[in-house]
Amino acid sequence: GILCQGRGSAANSAVCYALGITAIDPVRMGLLFERFLSMERREPPDIDVDFEHERREEVLQYVYAKHGRQKAGMVCEVICYRGRLALREAGKSLGLSLDQVDRLSRVASAHGFQVTPDVLKEAGLSPTDGRVLRTLSVAKELEGVPRHLSIHVGGFVMTREPLVDLVPVENAAMPGRTVIQWEKDDINAVGLLKVDLLALGMLTALSKCFALIREHHGRDLSLATVPPEDPKVYDMLCEADTVGVFQIESRAQMNMLPRLRPREFYDLVVQIALIRPGPIVGNMVHPYLRRRHGQEPVTYPSDAVRGILQKTLGVPLFQEQAMRLAMVAAGFSAGEADGLRRALSHKHAEERILPYRGRFVEGCEARGYARPQAEEWFNHFRGFAHYGFPESHSASFALIAYASSWLKCHYPAAFTAALLNSQPMGFYAPHTLVADVQRHGVEVRPVDVRRSSWDLERALEFSKADVVVDFTGPEASLAHAKTCAARGVPLVVGST
Repeated sequence: GILCQGRGSAANSAVCYALGITAIDPVRMGLLFERFLSMERREPPDIDVDFEHERREEVLQYVYAKHGRQKAGMVCEVICYRGRLALREAGKSLGLSLDQVDRLSRVASAHGFQVTPDVLKEAGLSPTDGRVLRTLSVAKELEGVPRHLSIHVGGFVMTREPLVDLVPVENAAMPGRTVIQWEKDDINAVGLLKVDLLALGMLTALSKCFALIREHHGRDLSLATVPPEDPKVYDMLCEADTVGVFQIESRAQMNMLPRLRPREFYDLVVQIALIRPGPIVGNMVHPYLRRRHGQEPVTYPSDAVRGILQKTLGVPLFQEQAMRLAMVAAGFSAGEADGLRRALSHKHAEERILPYRGRFVEGCEARGYARPQAEEWFNHFRGFAHYGFPESHSASFALIAYASSWLKCHYPAAFTAALLNSQPMGFYAPHTLVADVQRHGVEVRPVDVRRSSWDLERALEFSKADVVVDFTGPEASLAHAKTCAARGVPLVVGST
């Protein structure tokens, strides 16, 4: 009963769709299977799944229990010295006061490590102080040096043979967690299976909203059964009425909605992908909008390219389109195209994609495409290095965005109650959510001990710290009291 949704390359797999790991149909969406698995890849595919953020720990402990800690462990993350952290630790070690360290880290983050005597004077630091100069020198040397191990946000490694025979395993600082001493790049190099078990606050809110609708309206809904392509929902989105809606509630997204005017699901896929650093840096946003509104002609250099870019009006917005262009226009094999995709996804993507430039441009020229066109495409790819989206990832998020929009449109009271019961999450504080639902004509009443329900799972979380649950309500609360008593929660039953 834990709500989940696959994201990333898993959404490209028909098997993941059939198993219910993702609710995105890759055939209907025309997603690229090679992003999930190709003949040239010599390692298992990457599968990412989001779970309700309040219940993800249940999933993690289930994996540990099912496979055993001998064969399952979380991936570590190597935290390295960067910028301010390097300066702070070097300064404290060399005897600078906390105030001096703060001032030095501020000017250094603004100027890199190229701090001139004048800049130091402006910050109130002496340019002749040996400790200050030594701090800058040591911090430069520390840049990129590993500092400590942390737990990866959700990466789990599972093996057939004992994991301890392959890699060192240790207890994490967090109770109930064990981690391997390798990071994700290390396990990719040796071909170990990693599944990312991630948490998403909106899935918690959706799960609670579905439960409220089931209880109060007698309607059983899920991510897969929310009615699709509802015109009222798209009318609401075109008005940027999206406070509390997943992914499209920020000011930037609200500003884009009336300009893009989504009218179908794929418009939401594009909307989510456009307001990202990648498309903005790659100069893709304005050309797309001009073409969508007929202010600029849409042309394609060939029918093959039309088949790749027609969905996005000739602008390559997604990593899968970069892979397809590399295969069709430049003659890359599926494995080479996946190598380009990996370079685009890497944290050092700017450097990693440069070796592909010559191969891509020359391959395009050899197949009759003009060099300026090939270079324009590759410059778009460089934009992906700044947090570009894969299409499958955007489609997975668009599904949750649409579901939350539909619930806000048709069941605003239940949707807002679910958001309030799932805090902290999202862009907006509880009082903003309450004010928004009141503007939509929903009456908001104060908490009433005789009528208000309560969150059983959250109360049970509190009870783990030996907090006594005090029931002072009517008959409606007694059912909850019995449930808690059956689970061994200390109770005090009073009367109103």
